[in-house]
Amino acid sequence: MTSINDAAFKENIQAAEKIKTPKPYSNPYLAGIGLGLVLLAAFVIMGRGLGASGAFTTLISVGVNEVAPEHAANNSFFAEYIGDGTQSPLKDWLLFEVIGVILGGFISGALAGRIKISTEKGPRISVKGRWMLALLGGTLMGFGAKLARGCTSGQALTGGALLNVGSWAFMMMVFAGAYALAYFMRRQWT
Repeated sequence: MTSINDAAFKENIQAAEKIKTPKPYSNPYLAGIGLGLVLLAAFVIMGRGLGASGAFTTLISVGVNEVAPEHAANNSFFAEYIGDGTQSPLKDWLLFEVIGVILGGFISGALAGRIKISTEKGPRISVKGRWMLALLGGTLMGFGAKLARGCTSGQALTGGALLNVGSWAFMMMVFAGAYALAYFMRRQWT
């Protein structure tokens, strides 16, 4: 009878270890093909491609409109996102896309056993330093996205698929900037 209990105990331990061990990351080539199919579906179903920065701009514009409606109406940048008032700007396709990305990422992480709160960093940088660099990088990317009239999703995926010269130039500069800064940032990760 002890051997049956031991076998059941070992099976339970193995099952618990499988739950704790995260699944391997997806094959990047298959994920790329999947992303391409999602982009194609967005064009076919919604009549437009993918992007993300417009969603955040819409939220900021709605917030400005709530606090200072006269300023938002007189500012051409905010007025473009707020619209003429016949339809809520919160019904924008990009807002629902970004919500879907967040939910999809959470579901994917849960299914792969990868949900945990942590800060990925190298041994030579503190958690606070890593967060400061992430905030600085995110701010620069957001500012660059507005200057480039689209984020890397909109420019690289949608604009690149449409063979927009500006999108291809944007992506070349993203890679050039990343390679130029990689030398200076590498010591934070090694």
